[in-house]
Parts: sequence; structure tokens; C-alpha cells
Amino acid sequence: MTRKKKGRKVGSEGPAQYNEKSLSRDDVAALARKRKNKRKGLKAGSRHSGGKEEQIRIAQQQRDPRLGSKKPIQLVVEAKPHPKSAAAKKARKLSAEQELEMLENDAQLNVLLDRIENGEKLGAGLQSYVDEKLDRIEALMKQLGIFDEEEPEVEEKPKQSKRRGDDDLLAEFENFKFDQE
Repeated sequence: MTRKKKGRKVGSEGPAQYNEKSLSRDDVAALARKRKNKRKGLKAGSRHSGGKEEQIRIAQQQRDPRLGSKKPIQLVVEAKPHPKSAAAKKARKLSAEQELEMLENDAQLNVLLDRIENGEKLGAGLQSYVDEKLDRIEALMKQLGIFDEEEPEVEEKPKQSKRRGDDDLLAEFENFKFDQE
């Protein structure tokens, strides 16, 4: 029988059809066992590679964490008050000038004040935050003696231009002294 060369044309059977079948757990497990059994012997590579990683890991666990630290060590120990004592609380407390400076440079407060100046309404929480900070700034300024009580400015009312009568104008003219120089 003569041999026929395969062609690219679709034959009488039509194109090849494949059936997709999903693998069950048993099939997957069987394939894994088969793959595992195919590989016999040791892994390819250096003879010493596996042990080296383990030795490094053990060495890191046993190493002293203080070894090689760059943190400076104080040679003279200063006496510090106990954290819960009154002296420690007094030391932690900021001075009034420092606290006022910190509040004036508060970025969030400045942004909120800008929003208020632009006519934007703030929520209750943000408004209470702004009020609380402004009250604290006012209290600090009073404590430092910088606070200026704002007096409500009395606006001068423009003089009403009443129509003065002829008699008023004549009396004013007669009382005017021309000899003044």
C-alpha cells in the first residue's frame, strides 16, 4: 500500500473535534502521583545548596540582635522622673507659647478656616473642632497677654442733610466772624 501524505485540506472526516472534559479530584491526584513517580533521584544543582539556606536561617535565629547596632549608647545615665509622677507630667506639658505656635501652624485648622471664609458650611463635627481650637487659641492669648478685646466698632452715621430754612442760613451768616485769620 502506498503512503499518502497528509494535506492541509479538510478531508471527508471533517475537522478534528476535541471534547473538553473536566478532571475530577481523583484524576488530579492520580496525575500528581504519576508526575512524582517519574522523578527519581536528587534535584539537579549544587550538592551544597540545600544545607546552606538552612544553616543561614539557624545562624540568624541564634544571633544577638544587639550585635552591629548603630544606635548610640549613653555613657552617663540621667535621672528621669517616673512617667506617672507629677514632675513628669509637668515636663511633658507644653509651654503656652509653644502650644499657641503649634495651633497657629495647624494645617487642618487653616484649611477649615479658609473653607469657612469662602462661605462653605462645615459639618457638626468639623465645626465643633474649629470652635474648640479657636477657643483654645483665645485662652492662650489671654494667658500670654496678647489678646485684644474686640470692641464693636460704632459706625458713624452720615449726617442727614436736612434742608435748612432761610432763617437758619441767615443766622449762621450773621454769627460768622470774618476777622479771624
